[in-house]
Amino acid sequence: MTNTAKKYGLAIHTTSPELGLAISNFTENTRSQTWNLGRDLSTHLHQRIQEFMPPQIWQDLSFIAVAKGPGSFTGTRIGVVTARTLAQQLNIPLFAISTLATIAWSYKHKSQHLCLQMTAQREQLFTAIYQVEEMGINHLLEDTLINPAAWKKILENWETSYQLIQVENSLGKSVVSLLELAHLEWEKGNRPHWSEALPFYGQHPVER
Repeated sequence: MTNTAKKYGLAIHTTSPELGLAISNFTENTRSQTWNLGRDLSTHLHQRIQEFMPPQIWQDLSFIAVAKGPGSFTGTRIGVVTARTLAQQLNIPLFAISTLATIAWSYKHKSQHLCLQMTAQREQLFTAIYQVEEMGINHLLEDTLINPAAWKKILENWETSYQLIQVENSLGKSVVSLLELAHLEWEKGNRPHWSEALPFYGQHPVER
């Protein structure tokens, strides 16, 4: 049974060299912070979370959110594993949300379809098309690994006006959007079990 006295959500974003953490009770108290950790993410992640949490404590959390990718293979894996471990230990829901969806949500004032592309390895792209709605994200084209020529053809044939967004490599700042999307799902009554949180790699890259 969910403890209704718990008020906070914690978001963890590790899919790029920039770590992002955010915590909120969705009324008057919201905090977020980013660190450019690069390859030191695995060394410093747990320490950064421990330092970031106070004055809140683990028992204040109602849920955790994590960016599930696409993005850095190692960073994504570390973030998802850490979030799964915390959610399991605390016995609270874990929302695993697309990296691209968090970027789309940061454009929530836009009425156009949002076409996102992120550079992948082997001359491929991670792509998705979203429509932002009042209560969340509508996936018009799911996150996909695709070659640039095929993506270009999809855009040429897309019948609705859209904004093309090139997703950059520093993604930690979108952790607030990650937390907001998870909270919307929480408000809808969704309570995903930690075991349902799986990373989206798209491909098995060699780390840059």
